[in-house]
Amino acid sequence: MEIFVLNLSAVCLYLAFLLHRVSSISEAVPVRASSPPRGWNSYDSFCWTISEEEFLQSAEIISQRLRPHGYEYVVVDYLWYRRKVKGAYVDSLGFDVIDEWGRMIPDPDRWPSSRGGKGFTEVAKKVHAMGLKFGIHVMRGISTQAFNADTPILDTLKGGAYEDSGRQWRAKDIGLKERACAWMQHGFMSVNTKLGAGRAFLRSLYQQYAEWGVDFVKHDCVFGDDLDINEISFVSEVLKELDRPIVYSLSPGTGVTPAMAKEVSGLVNMYRITGDDWDTWGDVAAHFNVSRDFSAANMIGAKGLQGKSWPDLDMLPLGWLTDPGSNEGPHRTCNLNLDEQRTQMTLWAMAKSPLMFGGDVRKLDETTYSLITNPTVLEINTFSSNNKEFPYIIGTKGNTRKIKVTPPHLSEVAESNTHVLGLTSCKDPKANSWSIQAHDQELEEICWKGKSGNKIGEPLCLYKSRALLSSDGEMIYKQQYQGKVHLLASKGVGVCLDASPKWKLTSKELRRGSFSKCKRDANQMWQLNPSGALISSYSGLCATVNLVKGNSSKQIFYMRMTDI
Repeated sequence: MEIFVLNLSAVCLYLAFLLHRVSSISEAVPVRASSPPRGWNSYDSFCWTISEEEFLQSAEIISQRLRPHGYEYVVVDYLWYRRKVKGAYVDSLGFDVIDEWGRMIPDPDRWPSSRGGKGFTEVAKKVHAMGLKFGIHVMRGISTQAFNADTPILDTLKGGAYEDSGRQWRAKDIGLKERACAWMQHGFMSVNTKLGAGRAFLRSLYQQYAEWGVDFVKHDCVFGDDLDINEISFVSEVLKELDRPIVYSLSPGTGVTPAMAKEVSGLVNMYRITGDDWDTWGDVAAHFNVSRDFSAANMIGAKGLQGKSWPDLDMLPLGWLTDPGSNEGPHRTCNLNLDEQRTQMTLWAMAKSPLMFGGDVRKLDETTYSLITNPTVLEINTFSSNNKEFPYIIGTKGNTRKIKVTPPHLSEVAESNTHVLGLTSCKDPKANSWSIQAHDQELEEICWKGKSGNKIGEPLCLYKSRALLSSDGEMIYKQQYQGKVHLLASKGVGVCLDASPKWKLTSKELRRGSFSKCKRDANQMWQLNPSGALISSYSGLCATVNLVKGNSSKQIFYMRMTDI
């Protein structure tokens, strides 16, 4: 009995030790972005011109008025290192402030507390004292200014200049001029992450940000059409190693697809899925289908960098704003009417997008304030689940009458059997059933040869056309579309088949509605593998054909509500 008691005591002590260790590990590695991040970003109201005084004024107001509603991040957007002098603008060259290692440091005229090598340390301390978290915007790779100056590279692991193979490495050894940022050609370029010197440079950047007290990094010109998966992957690894947990955000979102997002979502905490959103209804409306597609691909709240990751619909351009690319601060009101603003806020919440308010909080009117702090909307953004577009909505009303809302893509149920073209996982063996049918050297069709039930006349075929690309001068990343094709319903017609993860199409519908003007868009790009799989470049899913038996007694009309 005594031996048993002693052993039991030892087990209890060991379990207590394990629990303490697990608790210590969880405390050492806080979960990042457990819900969609919420805060304020300076871009929509100040573009790049914001000063330390303006930023801290804004942070103080956010601490008092918005922090109680979960807005905790205050983010300085781009070009905080650019001198605000004559001749300086978004893509100007030679106006940036860099240190001896080629790293960007705040413009001391706009950010006076940065003098003496302090960087953003003093600003971050003041932000933290307000109960907020501090974020900055950074660009890809290395600046053209540092490249031209051929600055040495800091080796943070050994101290001093980076040396390898008996020589000192410098900026021109790691910069890739052919990979300049597409929308800031004179500003930044990628670095060669295959080189130890290239990795050392990136490590020195993010270690410096952590030393400044940064909590949030918006990494720009590395995603979408500007994708640099090598830099994203290495930065993610560096952030894991830092003592300070930093939320990792990617931008821009132009050309982003669910397939691309799946490649990076585990490396980051949020990532843009659209181009810049400004205060026009066209910009807002463009987010509906994108939101649907990314939710259907199960990307909302997926596993991210030491936490979760969230598709980002961009900042909320509400209230008092500036103009894109402007050299001046806030000077106008939002162009969206109130209903449009409510629609935008509701969609962002339902899609569980990060909520980054962009307006000038120093002139925050009550209408805008009520909109961005609506408790129901914010609860939906934080706590809702399974946020997807449902094809059917069933409800009760009064006498328990059920109402059925049919999905907008169904216009009619065919009265006889029909083929339905849809998307499925490429792991499904059935997907490997497409082949090329050549009529002559100029004309080829891609046809479905798989079993889809009873035969219905001719097999479903689509005309194959080489993907329409821009000129070589415009296509910096043309390799993204090599080997891809457009699919047309008719020979010589310049409209191409679109696709999304929710996509289903009957053979009758091939003649209407699901085609649009051919363009360089992943939503229209397809690739036929040797195995016979027809892959959508947008979703990463494969096309299949199934037989659907018609129902002549039932008609489904576009968005019509019927009793059932």
